[in-house]
Amino acid sequence: MILCQISDLHIKREGALAYGRVDTAGALRRCVERIVGLRPQPDAVVVTGDLVDLGGADEYAHLRLLLGSLPMPCYLLVGNHDHRESLIAAFPEHAHLAAAAGFVQYAVDVGPLRLIALDTQDPPRGSGRLCERRLAWLERELDRAAGRPVIVAMHHPPFATGIAHMDAIGLPADDCARLAQLIARHPNVERIVCGHLHRAIQRRFAGTLASTAPSPAHQVAFDIAPDAPSAYRLEPPAFQLHAWRAGEGLVSHLVMVDDYPGPYPFFHADGELID
Repeated sequence: MILCQISDLHIKREGALAYGRVDTAGALRRCVERIVGLRPQPDAVVVTGDLVDLGGADEYAHLRLLLGSLPMPCYLLVGNHDHRESLIAAFPEHAHLAAAAGFVQYAVDVGPLRLIALDTQDPPRGSGRLCERRLAWLERELDRAAGRPVIVAMHHPPFATGIAHMDAIGLPADDCARLAQLIARHPNVERIVCGHLHRAIQRRFAGTLASTAPSPAHQVAFDIAPDAPSAYRLEPPAFQLHAWRAGEGLVSHLVMVDDYPGPYPFFHADGELID
């Protein structure tokens, strides 16, 4: 089973650029083409928030068009740039988006895995929240999935990353601590996959691994100085693939969207190393 994770798409209305510079729609088109061309193809795609940039209905209509060529199921989460009601209205056939009153969170089967999508949005703030209602819902879903491998997907990561301006709009430390207590009681949680950071970052968390994904468009500038400015770079776009094998667990890969020279062989036809 292969689950593809993309994140932080920041789709604008047709013809508009993010921050006056970034063609996020063009970036998502290339990303979708790359995913469709993978062999073997992923069984499903999960998009860990910031689907659009300003939360408008026109942006969600554009997003729907861009994702339309994906042949596999696509599971959408909200990030701090999203608008819950506009998302639900734009994807009416995704009934699971409205399953939890007031939040966009749900649990679905992806092959042998249980994917639990958790809503960390706290509008109008850019930072996240995991209130008691959401944590209670998560605990019920984890209890239902006992004995099965679980991936928890959420937008805001449950740890500080060292990128100060992003940590300032992360999850509160108390919420992270309560989530850690809950996850620690469920050792079948294989991974917590997140977005928000526009970078690939990993940390051990409550007996499992929590990670963030890069964006198919722009990346947050890598700068872990405490006074680093809020900035982005046009670094290579990428996404993550999480491959599950029975008896082995979950293995994650960072995959570049764009094409690069190669592949080149290591060996000559006679088996000798090329030197």
